[in-house]
Amino acid sequence: MKHRLKAFGLHLAGSATVLALVCGTLYLGWYRWPGWYLTGMLHILLLLVGVDVALGPLLTLVVASPGKAHRVLARDIVIIVIVQLTALVYGTTTLWQGRPLYYAFSVDQLQIVQASDLDAAEIELGRKRNPDLTPHWYSRPRWIWAPLPEDPQARADIVAAAISGGKDVIQMPRYFKAWPQGLAELRKHLKKVDEQRYFSKAQRLALKQRMTQLGFATDGAVTIALTGGAQPLLAVFDPGTLQMQAILPAHS
Repeated sequence: MKHRLKAFGLHLAGSATVLALVCGTLYLGWYRWPGWYLTGMLHILLLLVGVDVALGPLLTLVVASPGKAHRVLARDIVIIVIVQLTALVYGTTTLWQGRPLYYAFSVDQLQIVQASDLDAAEIELGRKRNPDLTPHWYSRPRWIWAPLPEDPQARADIVAAAISGGKDVIQMPRYFKAWPQGLAELRKHLKKVDEQRYFSKAQRLALKQRMTQLGFATDGAVTIALTGGAQPLLAVFDPGTLQMQAILPAHS
């Protein structure tokens, strides 16, 4: 049993270290709050933990019989490691492709923009027309303003495409502008918590309670929804400076 436990411990330590390095890098670089929440990162992370940190070492515990020939044991462990690496590559690729690149204010809400939302053609066009705000592979998440273009026909085309499930302006880096440029427009769309249509009545009540606990007024137009693949969040702004003060989930 001592032999099995030693093999289990070594495998567990190695698997946990590799996973921590990979996921730690992705988290620190791209998935800090609210990125991990809006993208549903935890679902992929749980899969990786289940396969790479739990299942892999447990299988080693099972196969690491002291009476087994070294060649056979090595073969078994190699098979286990291959399964682990397959899961790790899958999970890492999924997280990389879905990494947050922007938090965009557009029209009347804040939205997360993931790498998978941007196609190569739009990125190339953005680099020609708006290189400062077009992402590279190493780009970290940025807060930007994504207004509809001033040209009426271009606006109409984008709105029609977005309604029918096509590209929206938040997927077109050529139209992106620096965050401070959109603050005046942002102010026009700040609402009271009770006016937020993205949340149920119970959620609005929970958000008001949380704002009160944090010392924020709940009777002013200081909030806007931040949406993504998961449940929306509520962004709270200072009414004077328009500095973001908090990003709150609707549940406890």
